[in-house]
Amino acid sequence: MASEHIEQKLALLPDLPGSYQMKDLNGKIIYVGKAKSLKNRVRSYFKSEHDGKTAELVRNIADFDFIVTSSEKESLLLEITLIQKYQPYFNIRLKRGTGYPYIKITNERDPQIELVSIVKKDNAQYFGPYPNVYAAQETLHFIQKNYPLRRCSGFQGRPCLYANMGQCLGACWREVPVMEYQTQIKKIQSFLAGNTQTVAKQLREKMDVAADKLEFERAADIRDQLNFIAETVEKQKIISKDGTPRDLFNFYMDKGWLSVQIFFIRQARLLKREKRLFAIVDEPAEELTSFILQFYNRKNTVLPKEILVPDGVDTELISSVLKTEVRTPKRGEKKELMNLAIKNAKIVLDEKFRLMEMNEQKTNGAMQEIADALGINEIHRIEAFDHSHTQGEEIVSAMVVFEDGVPNKQKYRKYKIKSVNHADERAETMEVIRRRYSRLLKEHEKLPDLVLMDGGVIQLNAAREVLEDELGLVDLPVAAMVKNDHHKTADLLKSEGSQHTQLDPKSQGFFLLQRIQDEVHRFVITFHRNLRSKSSLGSKLDEITGIGPKTRQKLLTKYGSLSKIEKASKEELKQLGLSEKVIQALKISLGAIH
Repeated sequence: MASEHIEQKLALLPDLPGSYQMKDLNGKIIYVGKAKSLKNRVRSYFKSEHDGKTAELVRNIADFDFIVTSSEKESLLLEITLIQKYQPYFNIRLKRGTGYPYIKITNERDPQIELVSIVKKDNAQYFGPYPNVYAAQETLHFIQKNYPLRRCSGFQGRPCLYANMGQCLGACWREVPVMEYQTQIKKIQSFLAGNTQTVAKQLREKMDVAADKLEFERAADIRDQLNFIAETVEKQKIISKDGTPRDLFNFYMDKGWLSVQIFFIRQARLLKREKRLFAIVDEPAEELTSFILQFYNRKNTVLPKEILVPDGVDTELISSVLKTEVRTPKRGEKKELMNLAIKNAKIVLDEKFRLMEMNEQKTNGAMQEIADALGINEIHRIEAFDHSHTQGEEIVSAMVVFEDGVPNKQKYRKYKIKSVNHADERAETMEVIRRRYSRLLKEHEKLPDLVLMDGGVIQLNAAREVLEDELGLVDLPVAAMVKNDHHKTADLLKSEGSQHTQLDPKSQGFFLLQRIQDEVHRFVITFHRNLRSKSSLGSKLDEITGIGPKTRQKLLTKYGSLSKIEKASKEELKQLGLSEKVIQALKISLGAIH
């Protein structure tokens, strides 16, 4: 029987082609598959009876992920690529490389072209893999006839049969110049890259001539050859035409959340996909620009030769910082890849929203599970707090309320922090807790059954200090939602030095806790975003004569706040490309603001 988590994800699967990846409890990919309909195929694992290896596979599945493609054939090619990359335990048939062949040009003085099932590290050129084995064989025969290399075993003092037929360059009887081989190899590379228009036109003309002469069998053979070529070298949107290492970024935004997709394209293949989902404050293009710069500012990160980004992202800024080519595709297969990334990003974000709605509806026992974990008799109302700021400035806090597992948005509250003008988690927490609960006491309102702080020991201790020492609410339970490395709730913390309270990651209590964390984070970020849109740093810079979008982005990236820009020296600003006139206007304007 599928877990509650998997049941929810099954309900959200799209009726689209793609590749799916089954994972075990450790998050390791144990099986990769393809589907004409992800919805039907993935559901079949959990809704049908199985035996043998399939039953064993299903017993080991703890989670799954998927990537939407534009066609069933693309899902097949992506499946092959992911199997070769991750070597999943249950993909016995394909992981050894025996499923689909490659066309190989050998790396030797007199190269040959052949069909192989395994890619080796031998500096040879490989093309494929090709899903239709028979079509690949026939295409190889066509190449051997029309773009011959060496087909014999080597020098023997006389021409071989293939040389006499014009299907071998003649290494059997002469020393073939290297340039002669290179000329043929370039033609083969172009042909297998999809440039088959000339060849196809010639074959169609031959087919028409054969048909006119009533040579229908020959015409049928040529027709089949055309189909084999189309089947083998058809252009695929999921695959780049060249071998340039490139990363592709695109996003979809809704309700204050940004869903980012990163495609890693290597050896003309989509080798890996990563996804990120987070609430945002700035405009999406600015957030993505910042995200990309942070994404590569990691240990052991290898930059690709090219980065693809959507419209609105500052390509010049990213390129100048990362020292690599950054482009925005306008047409062709790269543009289609960008569209595919948006499609996947939208599906991920839609799935999150629908999961949040489903978790609201399935709260039976979830509140009690949290109560039991914290040693509380029962919980009906939870109030959760979170903070947000921009590089230590424009500090705000927010509170969300969950009653019997369901958010009560009429009771949500927003707070502009007044006691501090720089980032101070302890002071921010003390102010918002003091303002909230001193007011409830003053107005004789009912207190919650649990107060949750989004953070750790600092926020927990600050909240306790106000509630217990200042307000005398020693019996009001408080806990901190402790995050893991992925910024997701992992544990609950009751007091400093105590062991973290862990919930079953598949339980409804755990899902509810994550729902609360997501909601309070979304609410505070949305509040912060709305405030910034009214009097944001960017909008104030836009009002200054001589500062355009690129200069604005440079100032935002380097300084992040009006006060820091105001304190910057003229020499520093000149290094960013600002003229004396613009610097003067900037200083005057910022002086008036402050």
